[in-house]
Amino acid sequence: MSTKSNNPPKASVHALGCRLNQYEGTILEGKLREAGYYVVPFGEEAQLGVINSCTVTNEADAKSRNAIRRFAKRNPNAITVVAGCYSQTSANEVAMVEGVDYVIGNHDKINLLDYLSDEKPEIPVVIRERIDREDFSIGFVGDTQFEQRANLKIQDGCDFMCSFCVIPFARGRARSRDWSDLFSEVENMIEKGVKEIILTGVNIGTYQSNDNDFISLIENLGKLSGLERLRISSIEPTTIPRELFKLMADNQHCLTPYLHVPMQSGCDKILSLMRRKYQLEEMREFFLQAIEDIPQVCIGTDLMTGFPGETQDDFEKTCSTFLSFPFSYCHVFTYSERSGTKAAKSDIQVPMAERRKRSAHLRKLSASKRMKWHQAHCGLKLRVLLETPKNGFYGAYSDHYLRVMIPDSRVGLANRFAEVKIEEARPEYCVGKILYYDE
Repeated sequence: MSTKSNNPPKASVHALGCRLNQYEGTILEGKLREAGYYVVPFGEEAQLGVINSCTVTNEADAKSRNAIRRFAKRNPNAITVVAGCYSQTSANEVAMVEGVDYVIGNHDKINLLDYLSDEKPEIPVVIRERIDREDFSIGFVGDTQFEQRANLKIQDGCDFMCSFCVIPFARGRARSRDWSDLFSEVENMIEKGVKEIILTGVNIGTYQSNDNDFISLIENLGKLSGLERLRISSIEPTTIPRELFKLMADNQHCLTPYLHVPMQSGCDKILSLMRRKYQLEEMREFFLQAIEDIPQVCIGTDLMTGFPGETQDDFEKTCSTFLSFPFSYCHVFTYSERSGTKAAKSDIQVPMAERRKRSAHLRKLSASKRMKWHQAHCGLKLRVLLETPKNGFYGAYSDHYLRVMIPDSRVGLANRFAEVKIEEARPEYCVGKILYYDE
């Protein structure tokens, strides 16, 4: 698609779903800028729209379709590209959504500009190649703009084949990012002033590039000058090496004391039906060891309700597990049938109304536990990284992922570390006061 003009064409990117999708959306924006586009917020007038779709649930599919329709309605003459997981698993379904011009799967989406023409096609063009099993490089990422905290893709795909999960079909088998390619981007981020990097992927604990595994990656990233914080996003329970505990506990290492570990269920019977690779007792021991070894560690989890075969007793066991394990919070997901998965074929599906009822109850338990965690910080002094201020507040996260909002009218403090005193606990964050900040 040509961009040769005195007035550069406008483009917008909308990424739905996970942190990995958000990272890829940022990379796509950088490539568009490098190609001569002026990137505008999604929802504004544009000549090119890219929807990086999600398909983890039926609701995610619906959100993707809604985003497509919103862009096409606002920009009827624009070229509309739908990329990502929904395009990979359901290309024909996506192509039938009114307004779609190109459907591009995960294998080709980072290079989507190679497939676009100057004119809108008469019928949707589908580009969905088989996803390679080889390790990958992202290469030059264009004029990518980062804020204080930046996601870094280190891995893609998954080999675990849990019975409920469509991601192996959408993202392919597990593969890792080339070591030198990964470090080139990290160095670029540091040069642009990024203070915190968040490692992301589908199953990041399985990272392996030649002789370098996940621990090697953490250790080597920790040696880089200028990287103040390194955070692990979601990591599968059976892939967490115990060596991480020592690094998280080391005040001289940039790895933050934070673990988000998606348990999915707190019932051994359901874990077995899900084809998860652990049982509750081993995870209990693991988490107790973590809180013993890592001061102030925050541990969060994902829990699913209404999985096929889940009885009321099974659900109550999950609730009990959540309350008794040292979790600060949980993200709750209502089970959604995904075509092609084993769980979708089960003849003991839980009615949707009951699934939602259980989700609502578990969310109440999570809200209560999170509030108690917030209240435990009142009066404490914490180191936080200040974000770009909005509406008179600086948002920030502590090393252990406590969300803090700071009312402060001073300008120019974004991307600085500060010591704050926690003065008030609220359901979604704590309110803090800046004591001092780095010059």
